[in-house]
Amino acid sequence: YVRHVGLSEVSAATVRKAHAVHPIADLQIEHALVTRKPEETIFPALRELGISATLYGVLSRGLLSGSKPTGAGDFRAYLPRFAGEAGARNEALVARLADFAKERGLSPSQLAIAWSRARCPDFVTLVGARTCAQLDEALVALERPLSREDVTALEALVPPDAIAGTRYAAPQMQHLDSER
Repeated sequence: YVRHVGLSEVSAATVRKAHAVHPIADLQIEHALVTRKPEETIFPALRELGISATLYGVLSRGLLSGSKPTGAGDFRAYLPRFAGEAGARNEALVARLADFAKERGLSPSQLAIAWSRARCPDFVTLVGARTCAQLDEALVALERPLSREDVTALEALVPPDAIAGTRYAAPQMQHLDSER
């Protein structure tokens, strides 16, 4: 009774193997201004095979919006990008992003969403709004797309290796086929 098959966080090789068995409809994968590895091999494979993608983590768990862990109960406090020296280095990066966004009349969240939509207009950018106010803020990004010049300038400000720390701790990263 399965009509459509989707995958999550897998490599281009795994997508190809699975697609050879049954057409894959969609790949759910993390993609953000600071998480661009899928652009290297995964996105080209998806486009070649006619597979869509649902992009989550566009705000990098709130990092790009300036959100910080709220205490020991907040799992982000244990993520490498939020902790220790990497966390401090990333705060400086987020401050530069906030300035860039402000110059364009956007919030950092809106900037991150607009970048994702500009970079991957053929894929679905998933926004994890938890409140109506967050949703309203996110929707502004639909009305204020970034120009090619803005995308280029933003990517120069935040090159793929600009972020300090990995998405998850090392043991969890080992389980992600998409990171191989």
